[in-house]
Amino acid sequence: MVQAMDKPAYLSGQFLLAMPGMLDPRFDRAVIAICAHDANGALGIGLGQVYDGLGLHDVLEQFGIEPGSSPDAPVHIGGPVEPRRGFVVHSRDWGGQGTIDVAGRWALSGTVDVLRAIAGGSGPTRWVVALGYAGWGEGQLDGELTRPGWLNVKGDEGLLFDTAAAARWQAGFAGAGVDPRFLVGGVGRA
Repeated sequence: MVQAMDKPAYLSGQFLLAMPGMLDPRFDRAVIAICAHDANGALGIGLGQVYDGLGLHDVLEQFGIEPGSSPDAPVHIGGPVEPRRGFVVHSRDWGGQGTIDVAGRWALSGTVDVLRAIAGGSGPTRWVVALGYAGWGEGQLDGELTRPGWLNVKGDEGLLFDTAAAARWQAGFAGAGVDPRFLVGGVGRA
């Protein structure tokens, strides 16, 4: 199906993969789940790196929540914006206050009720926790996508929930049929 030229293509529910040679070192080998993208801007959660020595149980402890039987999963570096603010990207089988459905693929929650539900065993069946986010103002991401730097790929739940953070970048390119070893980190001149 061809998309009308006057209707912009938004990337909610897709992933952005940083191309080799990304100029901003904060996004080197980044994998970003785009959770909201429209005419007003975009918000994504980084899922390509985790904090060393920080797990879910540490986050729960900060809120005075007993971890119950929840696994002490790693906490992802969600992005450079508000790095102390937490988010949970999760399966759509749970919803709480402020939960956002992301293009029918996954959900995003940013309130403590999702952490309580996970610790209590009544939360989403699949989830990843992150601190911080990547944000773009009106038209900013659209402008970045016209230049080398990002590759957007399908929002594959396997990449999100079944792939370790350290393997997501490579797996994202492989899923798109691209070998990043053959990509050049820059632009040439003719």
